[in-house]
Amino acid sequence: MNLKTTLLIIEIASAREKRLTDSVKNPLKALLTKRIKSLKGPLRRLLLSENFVLYLTLVFFLILWPIVPRIASLRNLTNLLSNMWPLLILAIGQMFVLILGGIDLSQTSVMATASVLGAIFMTSEVDPVLFSKSPFWGLLLTTEGGVLSGSPLAVPVGILIMLFVGVLIGLFNGIAVAKFKMPPFMVTLVSMIFFSGLAIYLTKSENIIHLPDAYVAIGRGKIGFFTYSFFIAGLLAMLAQLLLNRTVIGRWFYAVGKNIKAAVISGVPTTRVILLGYMLSGFCAALAAILYSARLEGGRPTLGQNLLLDIIGAAVIGGISLFGGKGKVHWALFGVFFFTLLANALNMLNLSFFTINIVKGAVILLAALIDVTRIRILARTSTS
Repeated sequence: MNLKTTLLIIEIASAREKRLTDSVKNPLKALLTKRIKSLKGPLRRLLLSENFVLYLTLVFFLILWPIVPRIASLRNLTNLLSNMWPLLILAIGQMFVLILGGIDLSQTSVMATASVLGAIFMTSEVDPVLFSKSPFWGLLLTTEGGVLSGSPLAVPVGILIMLFVGVLIGLFNGIAVAKFKMPPFMVTLVSMIFFSGLAIYLTKSENIIHLPDAYVAIGRGKIGFFTYSFFIAGLLAMLAQLLLNRTVIGRWFYAVGKNIKAAVISGVPTTRVILLGYMLSGFCAALAAILYSARLEGGRPTLGQNLLLDIIGAAVIGGISLFGGKGKVHWALFGVFFFTLLANALNMLNLSFFTINIVKGAVILLAALIDVTRIRILARTSTS
């Protein structure tokens, strides 16, 4: 069976399931659909555009400018952009899993575990009072630092260990989902709890500092106006774009997300595709851990603890579907841009932590509702 036939079967099966799902309508969703359908001309085209989130971000920025003038300062814009790139890496990793119809709640615990294990090999000095009860004390940690302290191999080996840890945890999640047919939410929730606890246990809740200058430079170094994280995130984004749009594997990702049963019947290696998706998510989480820990100059057992809402929020706001089969790299970029700007504005307004989370949650819910409505309208427009 050739690829065109495979995709046709999947499209037909997905359309059938969509019609069955649409038969039960949410009143709020139906009202929003009716309102959007009543729009005409440029406003309707704007709302249904793939670049809608980008336009919304620009309008949001222009509205905020008179209210919070500091938001347009060079210092704040520089800080805004530097915060974007590690989050974009995480959002791209989450995108691969969401396209498959899954979710990865363990990305933040991957960050914590990877940063701790990498730092254990790279650190040049350890306080025995703080780490004498660590299970690694006397094996990988001594008063003189990690096993590679002072070695030119410390940074490259530490980075490779961090990436390996991310891929390994992703593989574990993928096996549980693909092989044992366990719900992705439950699998990654358990991973999040387990590996977060593991990172704390290994370090006894202490940060591992005194990392090599060459490693710290990865998070803080610049080439002109652009940080190293900009180039790393840009390279990852281009590779992800090529994978999804220029390879058979990319088509398999969308096929599995649209209808996994039809994909199996059509000969798509669904197990391998799901494994790859979760491994890519783990890899991206570890890569982000490198940038964050280098910037913070330490391996932290709580690294990324408050980032999960931002990761999923940015992906959903960008238009990546929680139901699978829909997602693009530039959508992740737009979502990260909007969510980073939103978080920055809320902090500048001096709102409480709880108020900020309430606003973020409301925005994510509204974005998901608008996304579902836009998909329905586009589908009806294409078939009419």
